[in-house]
Amino acid sequence: MVNVAGVSRWFEDVQALTNLTIEVPKGSITVLLGPNGAGKTTAIRMITGALSPHQGSVSVFGLDPGQPQGEAVRRRCGVVSAKPSLYDRLSGWDNLRYAAELYDLGRGKATDARINEAAAQFGIDQALDQQVGGYSTGMKTRLALARSVLHEPELLLLDEPTSGLDPESAVAVLELIRAMTGEGRTVLMCTHLLLEAEGLADEVVIMQHGTSLVWGAPADLANSYWPTPVVRLSTGIGSDLDHLADLDQVTSYAREDKTATLEVADLSVVPQLVRRLTERGADVTAVQPFQPTLEDLYFAVRRSQGSTADEIPPPQVGTGRPSRSRVAELAR
Repeated sequence: MVNVAGVSRWFEDVQALTNLTIEVPKGSITVLLGPNGAGKTTAIRMITGALSPHQGSVSVFGLDPGQPQGEAVRRRCGVVSAKPSLYDRLSGWDNLRYAAELYDLGRGKATDARINEAAAQFGIDQALDQQVGGYSTGMKTRLALARSVLHEPELLLLDEPTSGLDPESAVAVLELIRAMTGEGRTVLMCTHLLLEAEGLADEVVIMQHGTSLVWGAPADLANSYWPTPVVRLSTGIGSDLDHLADLDQVTSYAREDKTATLEVADLSVVPQLVRRLTERGADVTAVQPFQPTLEDLYFAVRRSQGSTADEIPPPQVGTGRPSRSRVAELAR
């Protein structure tokens, strides 16, 4: 659905994107993860054609979102920015009707029905007669989401869609996003909130300094960082665990106080380890196979890149991203 290949982009002498690669499969939720300033919003703007790459290529639906094909791409996309531009002095209904006309949906009963349907989908239909300036942050986000699907787009581009929402509203919005893929839509979403992406992302792209460090399905990426099963065992007396370190079934052993972390050949050996402990009189208090979360994966990727220790120093002025001249200096 989306292919960003080796894209670099400068703003004057500040490099916002560096050899960025993103692939978005059809019918999936792909999440761009990274700290503020990683280049996620710039990547979204590239995909919509609002910006053009200085190096590399961008393809959406097999088309170049830049001119002259950009209009055809944008008509098939729905966009929700971190701070959606809404008309506060207009009602929710008039905001949606104006957007419908921009998408050439025209006026009439069919368009009115589509507006009501989109508003109801996001639970904002009862507030359409109210002036948007009186909406809460959550209501404005719901209205922006309703606006983004009016023209029934194939691809949704969501930039921090839960920014500023209370926990209940954020969960509701994320559930609605998941439901949209069930309708055949593809979603590309960017966030810096790991818990927000947990359980939602079919694919993740972890970004730093405008480049993609890794990308793929979370489970596949986790397997590449933790190829052997890990289990944590706890006992009343920590030293009771130490004899496990020499067993053939244990490939790695480390203990901190009363809890040991073991890499094992297969999780099927865990009952044997527990039995061995109890036979020696150990009081086993916890057995916990390690299931890496998206947060574990994110920080494992960052550590594999040297975390913050090997990051390119920021430019003298600007956004905190490396300048063109500094990149050239480091390359030498």
